[in-house]
Amino acid sequence: MSAAATTTAVHLTVESPEQMQDLGRRLAAVLRAGDLVLLTGALGAGKTTLARGLGAGLGVRGAVTSPTFVIARVHPSVSGGPPLVHVDAYRLGGGLEEMEDLDLDVSLPESVVIVEWGEGKVEELAEDRLHVVIERRTGGAADGTEGADEGDETDEADGADVRHVTVTGVGERWAHGALAALTRA
Repeated sequence: MSAAATTTAVHLTVESPEQMQDLGRRLAAVLRAGDLVLLTGALGAGKTTLARGLGAGLGVRGAVTSPTFVIARVHPSVSGGPPLVHVDAYRLGGGLEEMEDLDLDVSLPESVVIVEWGEGKVEELAEDRLHVVIERRTGGAADGTEGADEGDETDEADGADVRHVTVTGVGERWAHGALAALTRA
């Protein structure tokens, strides 16, 4: 069995942006230099909020914000840990070849690399990687009306902030229970 064939998953419910950042901090505690993390979810799902928590947990310099227009940002560690390379592949249409100018393959061994919108684009960088899928309520309320869209104000009691997060470890690196730490609050 190849390393890429080994998978393990953890399913979590996140009820607020603060809990999403906390999940990012807990995830940072199990990451090390050389780890690749792919973040998948609709616009507004919480990918950048999770990345903020990762940055806080890794102890990196600079505000972790969406790198949509600059494509990638490097956040050096202020605590002696690995730097965080935060990539937003939303505007990139192709696969890994289009991202070669970012030199992610060079950065990966000494950094933690997180890629928003990276699914189908960067998996070839590492046999061992994490896929984080964030799902949120996007519509189709029980009464047949549309649900909350991006930027709409909603009543917190309706569950609009609730996200279902699946963290899947691919490869031997994640086969031995490292993700179990994410389930502890």
